[in-house]
Amino acid sequence: MKITFLGTGTSQGVPIIGCKCRVCDSLNPKDKRLRTSVMIELTATPSLKGEDKGRNSPLGVGGKRFVIDTGPDFRQQMLREKVDSIDAVLYTHDHRDHVAGLDDIRALNFIMKKSVNLYASEQTQQGIRSQFGYIWGNRDYPGLPEINFHTIENKRFSIEGVAFTPILVKHMHMDVFGFRIGNFTYITDANSIPEEEKKKIIGSEVLVLNALRKETHPSHFTLDEAIAQINELKPKKAYLIHMSHQIGLHEEVEENLPENIRLAYDGLHLHL
Repeated sequence: MKITFLGTGTSQGVPIIGCKCRVCDSLNPKDKRLRTSVMIELTATPSLKGEDKGRNSPLGVGGKRFVIDTGPDFRQQMLREKVDSIDAVLYTHDHRDHVAGLDDIRALNFIMKKSVNLYASEQTQQGIRSQFGYIWGNRDYPGLPEINFHTIENKRFSIEGVAFTPILVKHMHMDVFGFRIGNFTYITDANSIPEEEKKKIIGSEVLVLNALRKETHPSHFTLDEAIAQINELKPKKAYLIHMSHQIGLHEEVEENLPENIRLAYDGLHLHL
């Protein structure tokens, strides 16, 4: 399994328009964060574990590629990673920073010559249909995205023979899905995880979890809260995502993190 962090920033991205803080003015590429999204590739041949900065390798016969969320930077992320096909998109929830790039699926429709399958809860589907009503309007209009919705609930499901376990977390009052694939668990936009859902995470080799900033926030884990969750769940390694400029400079924050917890950054690749 190859994991690519397409984006690791919060809803405004980093830098923020007009901001002159140390983080937004930083020249370190790891402080430049597109909106949060991740790509999961299952290759037909084994690969070395660990981290690298290389480009995508061929999937091989039987390989699968999935993307979680299509935020406003989806086009830029697909171009950066040289992606020309995906097997499905999974959605965590319908906030704009996680769905706004849906229209750019059109390019993949053209290349693959087929529709793209989208997997989301009924609530998330309703939100997406409301935001992109034109897709389901006049179907005779040329160039509309070609997509197929599939409804997921809080129970295990499969896509192209690959098993996914949803993890239902709370984003203040909103239900948001995280996902576990094998020994990899991905959770974004959460400020609490119910006890019964934590059981699904136990045993993960890698846990990805949101950590918006250091100060308290009503709908996201803070840095300290995310670290506490990770210490409780005990993955071998954890990566933090959905970070705002208020988290601080990448290098300075990492210096004070436990050895098994790192800040993710755009373009980071993991092999599991």
